[in-house]
Parts: sequence; structure tokens; C-alpha cells
Amino acid sequence: MNFHMPTDEEIHTAFAQGEAAVMAVFHAVAAQVAALAQQLAQQGAVLQELQARLAKSSHNSSKPPSSDGYGKMKRTASLRQAGDKPNGGQPGHEGQTLMAVEHPERTVTHEAPICTHCQASLQGIEVVGYEERQVFDLPAIRIEVTAHHAEIKVCPACGKPSKGTFPDTVTQAVQYGPTVQTWASYFTNYHHIPVERTTEIFADLVQHRMSEATVLKASEHLDTWIAPSTEAVQDLLRDAEVLHVDESGLRVRGKLHWLHVACTERLTSYEVHAKRGHEAMEEAGILGAFRGTVVHDHWKPYFTYDECDHALCNAHHLRELRFIDTQYQQGWANDMAALLLEIKTAVAATPAPAMRLSSPELAAFETRYDAVVQAGFDANPAPRSTTEGAEKKRGRPKQSPPVNLLIRLRDFKGEVLAFMSDFRVPFDNNQGERDIRMVKVKQKVSGGFRTLEGAQRFGRIRGYLSTARKHAKNVFEAIRDAFEGNPFIPSPKMQ
Repeated sequence: MNFHMPTDEEIHTAFAQGEAAVMAVFHAVAAQVAALAQQLAQQGAVLQELQARLAKSSHNSSKPPSSDGYGKMKRTASLRQAGDKPNGGQPGHEGQTLMAVEHPERTVTHEAPICTHCQASLQGIEVVGYEERQVFDLPAIRIEVTAHHAEIKVCPACGKPSKGTFPDTVTQAVQYGPTVQTWASYFTNYHHIPVERTTEIFADLVQHRMSEATVLKASEHLDTWIAPSTEAVQDLLRDAEVLHVDESGLRVRGKLHWLHVACTERLTSYEVHAKRGHEAMEEAGILGAFRGTVVHDHWKPYFTYDECDHALCNAHHLRELRFIDTQYQQGWANDMAALLLEIKTAVAATPAPAMRLSSPELAAFETRYDAVVQAGFDANPAPRSTTEGAEKKRGRPKQSPPVNLLIRLRDFKGEVLAFMSDFRVPFDNNQGERDIRMVKVKQKVSGGFRTLEGAQRFGRIRGYLSTARKHAKNVFEAIRDAFEGNPFIPSPKMQ
């Protein structure tokens, strides 16, 4: 707006005309000052919003690490408190020291032909002992071809020929065996090695180059063999007491799709879908029948499932609180973060068999929680409307990040603090984030998936391998067992 400052002549003229004229000049100037103040406040809010947006990263918000860019790849403070876990192996960690074996596969004897002191010959002298050193190494690896011969005999009674029966796994005139298919599936699905590089590994290690189509077929066959395990995992997840869910973007056919995970400490299931919300969750087929407590990051479509309880990830809250404390300099955010961590410590210190904090502790923490939330609202008063008579905008008014978080902490207090009233519920959703993180590595290596079917197949296989690993199964053996018709299938007794 253009600000008009009254000239000396206009002021003298107003004085000459009397008090009413002077008041009119004053009110005109006051109106312009008020308008300028409103304009500056609006510009300041826009500037603060832009600064806040630029300051957000994966360390202080829910943004993925891939969005940080090179400009934000500096080391930042960790949410973990100093001294929680010292460097090196943790208590109870099993070491990996190489130990000698009692029965080595091969023994090489090194003779002592002459005396190292006087150079006398020791040929024919009795051996009185041995010093042993063991070398652990891999034998030469090569493709081994097995020819299966089915006998053909002519019956002397009827004169008709009969043929022996091939094993069920031998169906083609020339084919690869289960171990080769296990290698191919292990490299591409567990270690995220691209198909072309997998064929190079075979050429370098066993001097036999497979086609890319053969590597892809191995995953197709594995997906078929693990179908009973995939179904069993989904059934067990529906019956779990606590379920972790999360979702993350995934490139499929050059377009954004979504990878959904549902998991526990012992089970993992993945679903790749073009949608992020309720439609994808319904197609995954787990949450609709789930009746326990689902832990997530407040993505609104999860709340459409109202027949289960909800718990919110406090690791997300700690990141957002740190952002508000550093970007907006609001002390209540630091107070809330400290309170949440204090409650977490109290939960960890409560001895078994208690499954919740005592009633006095619960009441005390809730009172302090409410006080911090109120302090936050006091620090963020609702702005006064300065446009009387102006047309009201439709929809909910836009709020600042501090107010948005305060509303969530107020309206979802029970979900935020669920971990202190039910010890089965964890403090955060780290389980879901860990399980989804490794699948994202595949995209970083390969850049995405060429087909939706291939992405969905990869998700099912990764769910099988993750579940096997959570049950302390050897992943390579789990794949080989599946190709031999015996996939690992978890049972309720294992959970």
C-alpha cells in the first residue's frame, strides 16, 4: 500500500479549521499505520513459514532422508541421550571370534626334513607331536551338472515299453536346479543386487553366465512356493495384539506408488499399491480384521479403522518438537520432549509383572502433560481478525506447525500416551520404520521397478525373508527350503 504522510501545509490547514479537522488527519494516519502493521505481520508469517519449510529435514520432521538433498547432509544432533549405549558390543551381544574346529574337512601335513639347529637330517625320525593352525576358506565353486536317466524297458509279457519316473523337480530336458535358483533369488531379493549384476556374479564365481530372464524366473517361482507362508503371516498379523504400520513412496513404471508394511517383532508383510490411503490398506487385507492396537505416525486414513485401538509414534513427536524448539524458539516444545522421555524411562524402570504405570503415576504424568499443552497454546494465541465484514474463507483456517502439533497432542492424548497405560504398546513406531527402510534400499540401487507385478512380487518375497530372519532362520536356507517345497511357515506358537 502507499503510505501518505500529511504535509506541513495540510497540518496547518487542519489546525486552522479546528479540532475536528485535526482528528480527521490523525485518524487517517492511524488507519494507514494499522494497515502497514497488518501487512508486515502477514509478510513476517510468510517469511517464517518459508524459513521453517527450508529448515525441515528427516532429522526434525517426518520427511524421508531422500528429500534432504546435499545441502542438509551435515551431521545433526541425535534424539538418543548421551550414554544410553556406549560404543562397542552391548551387554549380551555374542562375539564372532573365529574358533578352531575339532574335525576339519582337510588336513595338510608339513614335514620337518632337517634339524633347524644343527642341520642334521630328520628323515625317518618318529613324529612326537604336531602344532596345528587352521585356515578357513571357501572351496572352488562350479556348476555341477547331474544327468537324470529314466530307464526304458520293454515288457516281455505284453511287449509295451515302460519308463522310470523322474523326480517332481525335474520337469525339463535342460533346467537349473534349486540351488542355482536360490542363489539368484538370494542376491536380487535379499541383497538388492540388480538382475544384470547377478548374472555377472554367476559368470565370475562359477564360470557360467545365466540369462536375465532366468534370474527373473527364479523370483517368480519363489513367489509361488512361498504363497502358504505369505497367507499364514497375514493371518497371524490380523490376530496380533500390537501391529506396526507404515508407508513410503516407491517408483514403479516411473510413477509414484506406495509401499505399505504391517509388521510385528516376528512377522512382516508388504503391499505395493498405486494409492497411499484407505484403498491400499483394504487391498492389503489386514487392518480391516485387526482388533488389537495399531501403532502409526498419525496418517489420517489409519483412523478409518475404528474397531481397533490406536497408538502414535513418539519418535515422530520428538523430531517435530525439536524442530519447533529450534525454529520457533518455543520452550514448551522442549518441556514436552523431556516429559515424554521421562515417561519412557519410568515405563522401562517399572518391574514385571506390571503392565502399566500405577494410577498415581498415570494421573501425575497426565496433569503435567495437560499443563505443557496449555503452555503451548498460551504461547500461540489465536490471531485476531482485522478484516471486519470481509468475506470468510471456506474450510479450516491454516495453522502454524506449533499449533498443528499442539492440536494433535491435545486431541489424541490417549494415543500419544498409550505406551504408559499398556506396556505391550511401544514408545515409537521404529519397528515399522526399520522394516520399510530396507525395502527402500532396493529403489536406491535399481532406481525403481519396471512393472507393478514385479514390485508386488518383490514385496511378498521380502516379507517372507524378513519373517524368516526375525525367527533366527538362515535366509539362504529359507529360500532353498521353499524351492524344495518346504517354505518356512510361522505358527501361532512361535509368536
